[in-house]
Amino acid sequence: MFDSLSISTSALTAIRTNLDVIAGNVANAFTTRGADGGAYRRRVVMYAEGDLSRGRGAPGVHVRSITQDPSPLRLEHDPSHPDAIKQGPHKGYVRKPNVDLSTEMVNAITAVRAYEANVTVMEITKSMAAASLRLIG
Repeated sequence: MFDSLSISTSALTAIRTNLDVIAGNVANAFTTRGADGGAYRRRVVMYAEGDLSRGRGAPGVHVRSITQDPSPLRLEHDPSHPDAIKQGPHKGYVRKPNVDLSTEMVNAITAVRAYEANVTVMEITKSMAAASLRLIG
């Protein structure tokens, strides 16, 4: 019974990290100049099996890594923009983040549903434990 609570807890933690990354993607959807000087690149959460907080091989899920989406940046023609390319074949174009707001919203909705499902599992587990205690007592 406690394993199911631990599994759901690890999932809630991983999903919360995913929601944080999605929020960062949405917040930077129009950022053309980041700390590295280039346009923001979308970040993606990669999950892996196992709950590392409880030791190797414990059932659950964790965030293996947060990686940058390698898809190409969008080019938008705007010669007056301060980050416009100054010379070459793309002169006058601005490199825009590879963030698609529709995709991010779908990912956010999916993550929220997964979060809700894990909370429901935890509530059912809690109810089962309470019912078991009533039967014993």
